[in-house]
Amino acid sequence: MSGHSKWATIKHKKGALDAKRGKIFTRLIREITMAAKHGGDPEKNPQLRTAVAAAKAENMPADNIKRAIQRGTGELPGATYEEVMFEGYGPGGVALLVEVSTDNRNRTVSEIRHAFGKNGGNMGEAGSVAWMFHKKGSLIVPKAAAAEDKLMDIVLEAGGEDLRDDGDNWEVLTDPSAFEAVKSAVEKSGIKVEHAEVGMLPQNYVKLEGHAAGTMVRLLEALEEHDDVQHVWSNFDMDAKTLEEVAS
Repeated sequence: MSGHSKWATIKHKKGALDAKRGKIFTRLIREITMAAKHGGDPEKNPQLRTAVAAAKAENMPADNIKRAIQRGTGELPGATYEEVMFEGYGPGGVALLVEVSTDNRNRTVSEIRHAFGKNGGNMGEAGSVAWMFHKKGSLIVPKAAAAEDKLMDIVLEAGGEDLRDDGDNWEVLTDPSAFEAVKSAVEKSGIKVEHAEVGMLPQNYVKLEGHAAGTMVRLLEALEEHDDVQHVWSNFDMDAKTLEEVAS
């Protein structure tokens, strides 16, 4: 079972971590602002279009979205954010990538290093674990929402790469360039998408059980609760029962 997709699904269902609306809005506003640096028109900027769609899905007011775009394009004053990817290790040698958006790199480095150290992990050097991941689009679809054959046909026709069995869910994988087309095709067919993102997916997984599993989840929570953290990716794997127990 993919730790990445199962963790994302459990977070969504339990409303954990990002359920605090202020945290959701803070993260999405930064995503919009950073994306808008490459162009303020969502129709011409896929990254911005995806960020705006995510904000609308969380019922962010249109004025908030507009101001975030204007800060990104320089039409409005605001903090200058820098995107940084930190790398590190969790229990059992699990690899982690931590994407942050910060206006004070030195402060954030210190705080992320502290979060790692306090929760059974270690910060790594640049390049230490990034090679274990590749960038992919990922959609999590509950099995109850779609039959395998039907979903597979939709995904392949729209340019998707693969459909994996992930316990209670299907995990759809796409090339980043095909992500929006596949997501749109699945949703237009009336199939519910539980979670969707373009992120860093691991090439292999590390199985965790018992104490190491609990420590790993605490580390993930500590990282994801940090205000500057946009995304955390990891190659941990644990069975559904264990993950639900330690995440409760």
